[in-house]
Amino acid sequence: MRKLTTIGFDADDTLWHNERFFKLTQARFTELLADHAEPEHLDARLLAAERRNLGRYGYGIKGFVLSMIETAIEVTDAQVPAEVIRAILESGQEMLAHPIELLPHARDAIEAVTGSHTVLLITKGDLLDQERKLAQSGLGELFDGVEIVSDKTEASYRRIFARHGDGAERAMMIGNSMKSDVVPALEAGGWGVYVPHDLGWALEHAPTPSSHARFMELSDLGGLPALVDEIG
Repeated sequence: MRKLTTIGFDADDTLWHNERFFKLTQARFTELLADHAEPEHLDARLLAAERRNLGRYGYGIKGFVLSMIETAIEVTDAQVPAEVIRAILESGQEMLAHPIELLPHARDAIEAVTGSHTVLLITKGDLLDQERKLAQSGLGELFDGVEIVSDKTEASYRRIFARHGDGAERAMMIGNSMKSDVVPALEAGGWGVYVPHDLGWALEHAPTPSSHARFMELSDLGGLPALVDEIG
């Protein structure tokens, strides 16, 4: 009997570029507020706002834009010019329209395990934006199921892998976030495969579970087929 029957892929910065657009927008935000706050101070205030607002707005571009507006109001003592607010909103609209660029080996890795395994896309964030990116990626037809969740937890992985497969114990989750993709998948009883990305978000950091028997790391998705064969 095959040990591994279900494979889940994260989307943003695992299959396609995403964080680069947040970094570019944040750099623009720093320029807009240059007269009111030093870059490091502004970055810290924005990160604090994002952390506070996760429970209100969830993950994604819309929450990021609202956190930028909130931070702009705070650092200007509620004196932020209307044109700055407008520029922040326009930056968010540009992010929501950015083209999709696949990361190396993304399509090949998915195609290598389709047919032999149940293949899922498991992502979090704004529903409309995630659906747009999946449609533009050209990868949609390769997945047996798509789950867009508000957060990735042990419970959500157990539920998803039970619904689409043979349970978390026979499932693997692949992604660039230790906090969201790897650790909760391991806690659910599955394999957690970390594929690092050059850019990362501070709120997605977590200690590496190096001693866990089911934790694995790949430099890129090109090594996935061999890893899947090794597990059996």
